Amino acid sequence: MHGMCAAFPNLYGGPQFVSIVEINPKQKYRAGIGTSKQMKPLSKLAQEHRAIAAINGSYYNMSRGNSVTFLKVDDAVTDSTTENEFRIRVTGAVAVRKGKLRIVPWSRSIERGYKKNVGTVLASGPLMLQNSHYADWSMCDSDFIATKHPRSAIAVTRDKRVLLITVDGRSPGNAIGMSIPELAHLVKELGAKTALNLDGGGSTMLYLNGQILNHPCDNRQFDHEGERKIPNMIYFR
Repeated sequence: MHGMCAAFPNLYGGPQFVSIVEINPKQKYRAGIGTSKQMKPLSKLAQEHRAIAAINGSYYNMSRGNSVTFLKVDDAVTDSTTENEFRIRVTGAVAVRKGKLRIVPWSRSIERGYKKNVGTVLASGPLMLQNSHYADWSMCDSDFIATKHPRSAIAVTRDKRVLLITVDGRSPGNAIGMSIPELAHLVKELGAKTALNLDGGGSTMLYLNGQILNHPCDNRQFDHEGERKIPNMIYFR
């Protein structure tokens, strides 16, 4: 497992700062979806779950702290995807079973019929790549797809490496963020076969070995101190 960060003076129309953690399947790290009843910074959540690497999870209600997308931990469904989230962006999910992670398509019908009682599932979206092809975003909210935001994503490559990726934004002169097509192009160039967009904006955070790699924007400073409190994450240990 290793992390890398890169600043680009002009990528997709302006400055970008991209952070990536790569997990090699040969190293036998175990994936997990970490949750908390109380919203906490990613660094705190990661430490509580003894994670080596972690990225923020999916969309949630910022006042109540509950997920607004489907969340199942083992055999207990704790949250369902709201109609608004389906309308805007939820077309994929992360599924973890026995420490192995997969990225799968998601929809109202899949969620209604989902009866598997083993493993943990967290819905998010949109799905960006499937079988190395760009996903269809025509049913998603066009503004969400086209606007440049700080973004978080998880991808699985053709050789089964897992990539945790953040793109900083909302920091003129440092990082402008990316649209979904731009981020999808980036992860495809990195060798991804499947890729899923996660919660972004002020929630965009990437953790490795006790440090936040990217520049969370909630404090409006281009530093590593602006962590937002979140209720769930995807991690490896």
